[in-house]
Amino acid sequence: MTSKASTYHHGDLRSKLIETTAEMIQQGGVEAVSLRKIAEKAGVSRSAPYHHFKDKNDLLAAVAEQGFITLTGLLKKTVQNEALSLDERLEQSIFGYVRFAVENATQYELMFGSELWRKNPSERLQRTAKDSFRQYANLIGAFYEQGVLHKDQHPLRLAQMMWATLHGLVKLSHDGIVVRQEDLEEISRYAITQLTRMMNG
Repeated sequence: MTSKASTYHHGDLRSKLIETTAEMIQQGGVEAVSLRKIAEKAGVSRSAPYHHFKDKNDLLAAVAEQGFITLTGLLKKTVQNEALSLDERLEQSIFGYVRFAVENATQYELMFGSELWRKNPSERLQRTAKDSFRQYANLIGAFYEQGVLHKDQHPLRLAQMMWATLHGLVKLSHDGIVVRQEDLEEISRYAITQLTRMMNG
């Protein structure tokens, strides 16, 4: 395994370990992860992960960070697409969020799970999470700037409410409570209608 490890460049190995961990989480959940297993699956020495991550929690935080970076990229692409109307951007960003959460369920649970956030999350993890939310805040802010929102409607609070609604919907679906996965798109569409009506009302 030592010879295999030597073929990785410093940054490549870190990325490989994060990718391998994300795959392992998807297959067996967070409880299936250990640095020893990750090293074996990645084809490197058992000590190799410790050159990049101090412990399992540090590695899991990196996987969560990568998830937020991916989600932010998806949202930003929609939110900044000036070829779309604001209503279209709102709809596509909501559908994109739900789609990401469904297709990356285990990573999503890690990203928003209390296990990481209870353990003094790093500034980097907090920053990447806030970057994702900022996309919604920017979008609702654009509605406000165009005069769609009433002066007494608070753009930040509206964005927070929208994020909380989406997260709650996804969480109910993941847990198998009330919301069936096949109903997510219809419920999301209804939520968009109600949100748009409220903003225009």
